Formats: sequence, C-alpha cells, structure tokens
Amino acid sequence: MTIKSKRPVFLFAMCLLCAGCNHAPSIDIIGSFFPVWMLCLSIAVVLAFVVRYLLARWHLESEVGPVALFYPSVVVLFTSLLWLIFFR
Repeated sequence: MTIKSKRPVFLFAMCLLCAGCNHAPSIDIIGSFFPVWMLCLSIAVVLAFVVRYLLARWHLESEVGPVALFYPSVVVLFTSLLWLIFFR
C-alpha cells in the first residue's frame, strides 16, 4: 500500500476523531441539563402515540404492515426530524 492510497483513510480517521471534540448539546429544564436527544425522543414517543391513535381512529392501522417495525421507525423518524429542525 502506497502513501497516496493511505491518505484518504488517514483523513477520514482524523475527521472522525475531531468530530467528538464538540460539547454535547443540552438544554436547561428546571435547573438540570438534559441532552437534546432525550427531549427529542420523549416528544417523538408522544407523537408516535398520536399517529397510532389517528390510524386506529381512521381504521388504517391494518394497512401499515408489521406493527413491530412501523412504530419504532416512526419514533426514529420523529426524533431525527425534531433534532434537525430545532437543534441543528
């Protein structure tokens, strides 16, 4: 392996190592600092319950496929969207 072929691997490794140097994003809730992802996850679980209620109300819950895969995916989707919209 030549030095030129090792250069992209080295640069990628350095980028990964430097990415962890930032402080963790946190918010102050009643005097305690909570990680932002924890807040986004809590809100996403509530939103997933709202989605389930709406699907059950409109009799569409049988249309979503495997329920064991659908609702965790909805939680991950909402968590990611909330974090991207409000904290990035």
